[in-house]
Amino acid sequence: MLGKPIHMTVTPENVAKRVIVAGDPARVEQVREFLEEPKLVNIRRAFVTYTGTYRGVPVTVATHGVGFPSSAIVFEELTMVGAKVIVRFGTCGAMVPGMRIGDVIIATGAAYYPGGAYYQYLREWVCCPAVPSFDVLKSLVEEAERAGVRYYLGPVVSSDAFYAEDPEFAKKWSSRGVIAVEMECAGLFTLGLMRGVKTGALLMVSDSLVEHLGYASAEELREYTARAAKVVLEALLKVQV
Repeated sequence: MLGKPIHMTVTPENVAKRVIVAGDPARVEQVREFLEEPKLVNIRRAFVTYTGTYRGVPVTVATHGVGFPSSAIVFEELTMVGAKVIVRFGTCGAMVPGMRIGDVIIATGAAYYPGGAYYQYLREWVCCPAVPSFDVLKSLVEEAERAGVRYYLGPVVSSDAFYAEDPEFAKKWSSRGVIAVEMECAGLFTLGLMRGVKTGALLMVSDSLVEHLGYASAEELREYTARAAKVVLEALLKVQV
């Protein structure tokens, strides 16, 4: 991988080695509230990004948009300027009965449909082992335990087509042991392995494909986001870079 960022105004001087990424700018703004002296370092392409410190340690929080093609741009450009740990702090759709709005899922891996951007990166019809870094995963679990947060541990599936999901989709993937659906983890984990960057993901349930829970907006998730953000930030501090 050559070159320098062209979609974001990020540099080695304004991006920390520890990064939190989220699809929704509203979540990025909320995480920013936990940082000391956060500085806006990018608004280009709506990839809103701040860098500050958390308990004295530099941390960047960045918006990655929706889906692998959009998020890959952010993951790649953050890596270009020195990011060493990237944790996705996102939302997901539950595929296990009993999960509730705001429950936390810590992803142990991510399934995906090959093709598209995945094929362009892998350049053959293979499936990359899309898994997070063990030390990041371990830190997220330990901090969730310490905070007393209700969480589920298991694999997710990253889907490119939000509105293509139906009851058969949930039935099929849950029968394979997958506990939730989202859109970016597989791409992040794959790029982490390819680029030598540590990765992880903590997701909040915003809806369910197997029960009628409605769809929680960013504002409706605000209380849950505040609690989960602390888990992610504390976990980041424990990861060696």
